[in-house]
Amino acid sequence: LRAAGGYDQRRARHVSPVTTIYLALGTNLGDRLANLQAAARALPPQVNILRASRIYETPPWGYTDQPAFLNQVLEAQTDLPPLDLLAHLKNVEAALGRQPTFRNGPRLIDLDILFYGDQAVELPGLTIPHPRLAERAFVLVPLVELAPALRHPILDATLSDLLSRVDTSGVLP
Repeated sequence: LRAAGGYDQRRARHVSPVTTIYLALGTNLGDRLANLQAAARALPPQVNILRASRIYETPPWGYTDQPAFLNQVLEAQTDLPPLDLLAHLKNVEAALGRQPTFRNGPRLIDLDILFYGDQAVELPGLTIPHPRLAERAFVLVPLVELAPALRHPILDATLSDLLSRVDTSGVLP
């Protein structure tokens, strides 16, 4: 029962705190621009996009005998805990048609969690901040566009500092 103007226990629900996150999007198969746009449209309502970097064309990384990528970073908010966020991203990838392939191979869409607030997360199948973020210009360039002063919680350096340590040639807007 609810007293006049009081708290309605039946409507109460647990609400997780909202966390600012950064996500990397990448694609090098099919209509790359449409793939990025479809991924961004598929993220809500679980992920609320605040800002998007420009889109960058980048050479392949790791396995180089494949088409160039389009990459983008999104600043967003979510109330999903990290593992639930990862599951949501994997579901979006599958819904958009991503097929399993080899590591660093071609892909229709790739969605990665770069940062989850200022947390360092180490769980089976999930490490945040993204463990190879500091060595990847194709991630750092669009990430610095959105948050140059953001501090990496493990490396204790700003994103601008990390970007200054990598070769950015070939990362073109």
